Order: sequence, then C-alpha cells, then structure tokens
Amino acid sequence: MRLLSEVLMLLVAGCFMLSGCGTMANSRGWGQDATLAPGWERLGRAALNAARAPETWAPAAGALAFQIGHADPNVASWASKNTPVYGSQENAESTSNRLLHAAGGLWVASGLAAPSGDTFEEWAVNKVQGFAVEGGTGIVTRGVVGYLKNATDRTRPNGVARGSFPSAHATGTALYCTQTSKNLDAFGWFDGTLTAARISLGAITAATAWARVEANQHYPSDVLGGIAIGHFLGAFLTDAFLGLDNPRQVMLLFEPSREGAVAMVRFGF
Repeated sequence: MRLLSEVLMLLVAGCFMLSGCGTMANSRGWGQDATLAPGWERLGRAALNAARAPETWAPAAGALAFQIGHADPNVASWASKNTPVYGSQENAESTSNRLLHAAGGLWVASGLAAPSGDTFEEWAVNKVQGFAVEGGTGIVTRGVVGYLKNATDRTRPNGVARGSFPSAHATGTALYCTQTSKNLDAFGWFDGTLTAARISLGAITAATAWARVEANQHYPSDVLGGIAIGHFLGAFLTDAFLGLDNPRQVMLLFEPSREGAVAMVRFGF
C-alpha cells in the first residue's frame, strides 16, 4: 500500500511538468473561480451532492451498522489481536501515519499540477486562491473532528486514551483523497485513467482506516465515521467555494486569414 501511494504521487507530480500551466477544458484556471460568497443555492447543491455520494453515505451507514450487538468491539478486538494485514500493532500504527502523510502529499501535488493559467502572475494568484480554499477546508475539518472527539468522549479500544470517535487519521486521509480526486478533474484525463486514480485513492483511505483498527486505536465505527466526515466536508466545501464545476462556456472567436477572417465557436466542457 505504501508503494501504491508513492507510485500515484509520482504520477501526479509528473503531471505537474505537463499540466501546471495552461487552463482547464472550460478555459478557466484551477483556483480562478474560488469565492468566499458562493450563494445559498450553490451551498445547498454542493451539500446535497456531497451527502448523496456513496463515499459519504456508505461508510456512515456502515458505522451505524457496527452499533448492532457487539460488532464494533468484537471486530476491533479480533483485528488488534490478529493483525491480519499489517502483522503487528506497531506496524499498523506507523503505516497509518505514512499513509496519512502520503495522502497529504498527493493533495499538494495534484493542486500544483492542476492548470492554473498561462502567465506566472495568473498561475500564482490562482494557486493561492485554490490552496486557500482547500487548506481552509482542512482547518474546518480538524475543528469538526476536535469538537466531536470532545463531545462523544469515547474511550479507545486500548482502554488508555479517550477521543476515539471519529478517527482523525481516517478523516484526514479521506479529506486529502477527496480533494485530490476533485483536483484531478482539472487535468482532462480519460475516464479510465480517472477511475483508476480514484480507486487507488479509495484504497489509500481504506488502508489507513483499517490500520487504525489493527493498531488498537479505533473501533470500526470510528474510522467509518471519519471517512464519511472527511469525504463530505472535502466534497461539500471544495464544490461550494472552489468552483471547479464551472458551467460550460461558449465563446465566439475571430481569427484573421489570407481570405479575410474566420469565425469560430469554442465550447468549454
């Protein structure tokens, strides 16, 4: 799994050499449409879309399902004792940290790689705006996680510490991977390439979450709840404030030619 994250990071970083300049298919730069006042309609639409996404409701439903009977503590106990994937609680702990950091690196690389303008000045301004929105999303997410940890005050399965719900590792990784996935839309990749990248990002999130269970730091419902929160906030706030889903644009262009001029209509998709 560590190799998977490193390969994906290299892939996105390589795209920085090719895609950092220029514009997206809609002739806008990544970060150019960032706003602090998206309007209530846009906020509502972004919240609804984020809530309806399988990456939000499926783990949320799973977290609720683990409350049936003794499923939550039973699975946590079995996973931490047998450590079937990572071999030991220590390996699970260190791997979860590495995967979280790798996910953060992928997010930064994808933001840098996204096309943000044809000139350096335009590129720099758009990058600042884009990272301000996504960085602000991270600050909001950490605040939500901290509040929920204090409010629920759940004891971790190891019985030593509290603040078990939600898992900050799972939430953070889900947030980073969601924002990376959103940024990849700006690259103009083929659908198959995007699907493969998103499957890899989902695998990183799942691996981080399970590592926290094997490390005896969280119950399954803690990590599933964290994934749901991280994806919801990442998708909601990015769509609402970054404006990557800018509507299609139609532009009428005139270019001179030896015979006079040529009129063209360009569609941004």
